[in-house]
Amino acid sequence: MLTALATAALVLAWNTQQRVKSLDAELVKRQQDSGSQATEARTLARAAEATARESSARLALLEARVAETSMQRTQIEELIQSLARSRDENVLADVDSAIRVAMQQAAITGSADPLVLTLRQADERLARFNQPRLERVRRALAKDLDQVRSAGITDLTVLTIRLDEVIRLVDELPLLAAPERRTGERAARSDAPAAAAAPVKAASAAWHEVWGQKWGQGTDRVWQEVRSLIRVTRIERPEAMLVAPEQAFFLRENVKLRLLNARLALLSRQFDTAQSDLRDAQGALDRYFDRSSKRVQTASDLVHQVATQARQVSVPRPDATLAAIATASAGR
Repeated sequence: MLTALATAALVLAWNTQQRVKSLDAELVKRQQDSGSQATEARTLARAAEATARESSARLALLEARVAETSMQRTQIEELIQSLARSRDENVLADVDSAIRVAMQQAAITGSADPLVLTLRQADERLARFNQPRLERVRRALAKDLDQVRSAGITDLTVLTIRLDEVIRLVDELPLLAAPERRTGERAARSDAPAAAAAPVKAASAAWHEVWGQKWGQGTDRVWQEVRSLIRVTRIERPEAMLVAPEQAFFLRENVKLRLLNARLALLSRQFDTAQSDLRDAQGALDRYFDRSSKRVQTASDLVHQVATQARQVSVPRPDATLAAIATASAGR
């Protein structure tokens, strides 16, 4: 029995050892298979990553091409719409652009002439089409044109020309302290009777009449010379008579500088500064210059006209016309 038991134990141990060996071999084989599968998986992962990168680049390129195609499509649609636009719509678009450009020019120059000219041309252009749908735009144009014309915009060109004329006259204006001599006027008045008496001399041969006329003319000339020695004038401001001859030059130059400053202020659209300089120039003309002279009166009138017209007036906006154009364009 012991021998049998020992034999059975040996057989059982041998079987167990064989099973352990087979299990070890199976484990080694499976470990080798797992390693090869892991290596293959890593290779496949790398290939998949490269494929994903290539797909991302292709997708970005496709998106860029799609965006470019969309932009080209939008441009083509706009081009088709512009080509499909009717003649009336083109005219309305051109009129709207011209009016807006004229508004900018009027704002820069301060003159309503560009806007008036543009509105008149737009009305004439719309009148040639004779379309009922454009009548509302024409009525709005007429309304805005009357409004712009009645605004009384200051014409800076005319005002500067008037100031230049006054500046030119300043050197010729007579002062109260040094009244101008009117010998030319007296000579003209004295020669007038002689010219009027020439036919009488030719018709009359009497020597005593000729002698009487010459005696009368000589007497008149002597009397006019005597009267010119004394001049009586009412002076409201006595300081005007105290201007020395050497100060007259600086007085005239000061008036010129005031007028030049007013001219520059007008061109710069600084109407308050221009009004102040014009008031000073007008005060100097009234105080120091001879108001009985026609040249002084002319210069004073010109300065007064410039001061009256030099004011800030905004150019009205043609909102009614722009609204009518927008309504007509939207109702196509």
